[in-house]
This record gives sequence, C-alpha cells and structure tokens, in this order.
Amino acid sequence: MKALTWQGTNDLSVEQAPDPEMRNEQDAIVKVSQTVTCGSDLHLLGGYIPFMRAGDVLGHEFIGEVVETGPQVKRHKAGDRVVVCSFISCGRCWYCKEGLFSLCDNGNTNPGITEHLWGSAPGGCYGYSHALGGFAGSHAEYIRVPYADQGAFPVPDALDDTTALFASDSAPTGWMGADLGGVKPGDVVAVWGCGAVGQMAARAAILLGADRVIAIDRLEYRLDMTRRHVGAETLNYEKTDIDAELREMSGGRGPDVCIEAVGMEAHSSGAQNLYDQTKQQLRLQTDRSAAVRQAILACRKGGSIFILGVFAGFVDKFPLGAVMNKGLTVRSAQQHGHRYIPMLLERMERGELKTDHLATHIMSLDDGPEGYHLFKEKLDGCVRAVFQPGR
Repeated sequence: MKALTWQGTNDLSVEQAPDPEMRNEQDAIVKVSQTVTCGSDLHLLGGYIPFMRAGDVLGHEFIGEVVETGPQVKRHKAGDRVVVCSFISCGRCWYCKEGLFSLCDNGNTNPGITEHLWGSAPGGCYGYSHALGGFAGSHAEYIRVPYADQGAFPVPDALDDTTALFASDSAPTGWMGADLGGVKPGDVVAVWGCGAVGQMAARAAILLGADRVIAIDRLEYRLDMTRRHVGAETLNYEKTDIDAELREMSGGRGPDVCIEAVGMEAHSSGAQNLYDQTKQQLRLQTDRSAAVRQAILACRKGGSIFILGVFAGFVDKFPLGAVMNKGLTVRSAQQHGHRYIPMLLERMERGELKTDHLATHIMSLDDGPEGYHLFKEKLDGCVRAVFQPGR
C-alpha cells in the first residue's frame, strides 16, 4: 500500500509500505478515507521526539471504512464508516474503567521507554513513535485498528467525512481541556493557540456556558477563523500586552480557566523567544513552555490551568512559585477521546460544533510532503492539511 513515511528529521516520503495484517482477534482493518496533519506531528518532524525510525508511517487522526474484523469484534462489520480515536485503549484495565483512556495499561506495547522517562507508560498512539507503541499511522491507504470495539465509533449518515474526521483527535482534545479544566457558566476563559485544538477548546468553553472566551495567537488568519467560525474573542500576542488585556476583560482578576493548546514548540515575543529556541536547539531544555508560563501568570488567583499541548521532557523557568502562591490548579493529559467522541458526533450532527472549516487544504496522499510543508511553515492560510489516500 501507499503511505507517507518519516525518513529523518524534516524528511518525509511517499512510498510503498507493507499492508496491515490482523494480529489479534479484537483487531479491525480500516480503509482510510481521510487523515489529517496535527501540530504534534511537527515535533516528530523536527526531531524533538527521538524515538522514530526511518520508514515509520505518520498520522493519528482519521476516518475510514471497515474492511475486515477479528472474531471478537462485535460492534463493527465490513462496510461500516468509523472515526477512530487517536489513542489506543483496551477498555478493560483500571485506567480505562476510570475513564482515563489515554493512560491505558495495555494500549502501549512498548512501555519501557516512557516508563524510564516519565515513571510509567501512557497508552499507545497511532503513528507517534516507538515510545508510544510503534504503531503504524493513518497517512496510508489502510491501517490496523487494535481494540476496534473500544476505539472505533460509527459515524452518523448525516455527517460528511471532513466534519466527522476531527472527532478523532482535535475535537475531543479541545473538549477535554474545557471539561477537565472546570469551565462552568459565567467563567472567563482564555485559550492559548488558534490551531484546530485551540479552536475546539474555545468552542467547547462557549458550549459549556462560559461568559467570555478569549483565544490568543500571533497569526491573523487563524485569529480571524476563530472569530468567524468559533465565536470567540481574540488577541494577538505580538500586538498587545496579553496579561493587561486579560485582566481588563475579566474585571481585573484574570481568567478563571486558562487552556494551553500550543505545546513544546511555543513561540513568544522578543528576546524570550530567541532564548527559548536556542536552549531547545542546544538540547539544554527539551520543550519551550512560553505559552504555559504566560497562562500561569495571567490566570486569576485560585484559577485553573489545563495543558493540552504535547510536551516531551523538561522545561526551563517554569513559574512554580506562581502556581503555589496563587493557589492554582494545574491539570493536563493526552486526550481521553473515548469519553467524548459519541457526544461530539451528536453535537456535530446538530450543527453545534463546526469542524470542516479546519480542513483548509484537502490533498492527495501523494502531496503529503507538500501538505506538511504548508502546515509547518504556516503558508497559504493552512490550518490543517487533509489527505485522501484513495484519491
């Protein structure tokens, strides 16, 4: 089959890869109809997640058609259209029963790396390095889906592929940030990052009843999209004092809930950005945490911070004193998508959650390297590049 593979830092190639094969009785094989780039993929391309191997297939957010099922798969059959959660979870371990699906004890078949790095292993993730299981990703014509009854969800007939596609990762990740961040009616919520996840977090906060939702970015086309399609207010951090603006917009206190949706390659303004980038390139820190720092300093006393962006290791100048002395609650997680996907599909069907605008560039899989170039360099108004392997 044809697949988009990682060949080394900033090097992608479309090539022939082995067809997926059934390995367990709970597996399904899915023919991928659409698969989309994600900001966290850029960490792989940049070499910041050092557990990739040449030939690894990228991609973890996808929708497709079931073509084969194992004998223990009861909820799906050949011909079903499904959207698949990016994280692989068994549904039976203690963490899955607690709704902490991305922390599944059985989803990651290669737990030793992350047990050494982080003390324990999260679940597995499609196309996201051998630290998270070494699973082949979705930028391919076909993909093996382990624990198919747990991770694949039927798509309502009324939904088109491009809308439902974002229920795989972006929408549940954003919704989780607002939900576990504790957004409630009347809150002022600030979201750092106007990519797909940030926009979904902002929309979730609105639907959960927040009084004001302010999204922060530096790219005007993303800020404009967030205003038009999400309904949030926006601030450009390169053009204004974010802390002062947020205090003014929240009665002088600061936001009740701050959601960071940027991750380990966060940009900032001025000398701070150069300092953070230099330390990361020299591997004196693994992650750049400018957005997290700003969220912590801007949040009101007693407020809540939720970190949605992907981080891998260690950061410099983390304002722990502000966290402690301001009485902040800080939470984070990889997405527990299994909790949210059925509800999100229903909201999409009712028109409450719009996602198709995120697919700014719909391309063939052969154009995958160009799609990632546009996405990484923020060219041509690219928010997400969607690949259609069968076309």
